[in-house]
Amino acid sequence: MTFNLTELSSLTHRTGDPQPVRVLLLCVGNSARSIMAEALLRQEGGDRFLVRSAGSAPKGVNPLSLRVLDDRGISTTGLSSESVAVYQHEPWDYAITLCDEAREACPYLPGAHEMLHWDLPDPAAVEGDEATRLEAFRAVLDSLQAHLESFIPPALERGVQLEPRAGRPASRVP
Repeated sequence: MTFNLTELSSLTHRTGDPQPVRVLLLCVGNSARSIMAEALLRQEGGDRFLVRSAGSAPKGVNPLSLRVLDDRGISTTGLSSESVAVYQHEPWDYAITLCDEAREACPYLPGAHEMLHWDLPDPAAVEGDEATRLEAFRAVLDSLQAHLESFIPPALERGVQLEPRAGRPASRVP
């Protein structure tokens, strides 16, 4: 995924927001999907986004997540598996659930302005040899890239949101 950084910067400047857009990425284990999404958004969004990931039942970062990120030249520095409780009451411009289970476990985050939902398969659940498992992780990484290509420009256009939307359920976004 490549964005024209000049175009992204102009979106940030048009909004007049000196603060980064805050994004919380959620899946159950915070081991694969949300970890890869966090790394991708950090790389592609740079300092225009403050990005964290968490899970309803965190189980540590899956080594295959780190491997596919490293293979694509995406930094894994600072990635860790956290509980959603750590971030639950912080203000977020966007909270994005990456699986139906996370959507059900986190139907409402009091500090989230906008809840989005991208239902992606769990690559950690794929069985088989290492090549099969790596292919599953790569496929999810590709899906995340496509979602982020659609997400980043409008998120920067809208800029930082000030107030949470009380009781708003997550909406499905392609």
